[in-house]
Amino acid sequence: MANNIELTAADGFRFPAYEARPAGPAKGAVVVLQEIFGVNAHIRAVADGFAAAGYLALAPATFHRVKPGVELAYTPDDIAAGVALKAAVEALPAPGVLQDIQAAIDYATKAGKVGVVGYCWGGLLTWRAACILAGISAAVPYYGGGMTSALEIARTPKCPVLAHFAKQDQSIPLAGVEAFRQAHAEVDVRLYEATHGFNCDHRGAYDAPAAALARERTLAFFATHLG
Repeated sequence: MANNIELTAADGFRFPAYEARPAGPAKGAVVVLQEIFGVNAHIRAVADGFAAAGYLALAPATFHRVKPGVELAYTPDDIAAGVALKAAVEALPAPGVLQDIQAAIDYATKAGKVGVVGYCWGGLLTWRAACILAGISAAVPYYGGGMTSALEIARTPKCPVLAHFAKQDQSIPLAGVEAFRQAHAEVDVRLYEATHGFNCDHRGAYDAPAAALARERTLAFFATHLG
């Protein structure tokens, strides 16, 4: 079962989130952080997939502070629009959108321990959440854009982290991934023979074997830390 709900951040800001519930009792919760394309059909499907695996899944609209109702596709124009929206959110005064993610985590605790998973920009937000926010038992960033910058590498996670990267990712050079790995022996870094966005079956970058293996590892990771 799925529906749209409204959450309230610590500063009183209200924003929507897509909630997908498991058929039976939840074995924990997973907060799903969007790419630069909004909480679109793909992100809703990802949340549905975690619900099918037994988790309460929640996908907050992390663009809502700068523009409500964002659902983009994957054309060059959509990408440009998403990049601009991401820049606008990143420019917000601290804590910015992190307080919305914290509100989603706090809501999700009704289902038990909470994991966070995110893709591209959502992967970067997942890493920041793991290092800054409270109430997270496990975090899984997928090809987090910007995660390998010196500023992000300098952060320290407060929960177990499994990080998925792609070997042919033109936006995240392997040298940066290696620097991240060297700085964070505590993070389980996995590399795939794929390109950026390999988990998204709505894009040409989709790589079914890599996506399946990453999902298998992600579910095993959550089973270990959210059980």
